[in-house]
Amino acid sequence: MIKHKRNIFLLFIITCLFTAFLYVYNSYKNKIVSVPNDLNEISGMEFDKSNKLWTINDGGNTPEIHQIDSLGNIKKTIIISNAKNIDWEDMTQNDFGHFFIGDFGNNQNIRKDLTIYKIENPIDIKSDSAKAEIIRFKFKDQLQFPEVDSIKNFDLEAFVYYKNQLYLFTKNRTKPFDGFTHLYKMGQHAANYKATFVNKFNTCEGNKYLCWITSAALSPKRDKLALLSSNRIWIFKNWKGDDFFSGDVREIDLGVVTQKEAITFHNDSILIYADEKFKGIGGNIYYLNINQ
Repeated sequence: MIKHKRNIFLLFIITCLFTAFLYVYNSYKNKIVSVPNDLNEISGMEFDKSNKLWTINDGGNTPEIHQIDSLGNIKKTIIISNAKNIDWEDMTQNDFGHFFIGDFGNNQNIRKDLTIYKIENPIDIKSDSAKAEIIRFKFKDQLQFPEVDSIKNFDLEAFVYYKNQLYLFTKNRTKPFDGFTHLYKMGQHAANYKATFVNKFNTCEGNKYLCWITSAALSPKRDKLALLSSNRIWIFKNWKGDDFFSGDVREIDLGVVTQKEAITFHNDSILIYADEKFKGIGGNIYYLNINQ
């Protein structure tokens, strides 16, 4: 009887280990390429009008955008001459192909210099530098810097362009953690704005590292929104007006938890996302077919 129970226990352990192996394998099988050390902190990605992929690095790096090829090699670098990289966190583009770079990371909720840099489509930039239009903003409903812990939801790592407006998705830092990302909107031209609240969405209320939003992307047809976290993606569609949270939502579990901070659509079916390299883990670009 004891031997029989031992065999059942061993079978259980083997089954668990095999399941865990499949879980990790399925998470990494969609890897496209590893990126060089110069791009270990990818925090935003966007395809230009000629289908070339451009990336940015997180805060503390130089104010540059990098074009990378299918092997992960840097093919071109453009420095934004009038910009600083205090905390670059995401990229998006408008219907004309102008790129927006969000320097709005705000971990402590204390920044009063939230900035977005707007540049030409990179394929139209012939030199190795460009000058940006500068968009500055604050959150209309943030009254203290920082706010009290219970409403500390003014960190920002994700935004998209939609119908002549920029839409921002906050990274929740409330204590206790309530799991909501807040949606704000503002203009897209060089000016000083106060971003106004639209709606909120509860991702989850467990571990904040699995629930907070680190990047966003709209499909080329502008009918699907993707929000990214460390281990999952939420896909929104069939929304009303400009309230992305008013429609249908689908959650996709990506499996392994890594520091995923960049996502974009390659086409209306394929998502491309990346994770930062941390303690030897990550530093890769992946794809996901959301129709499968």
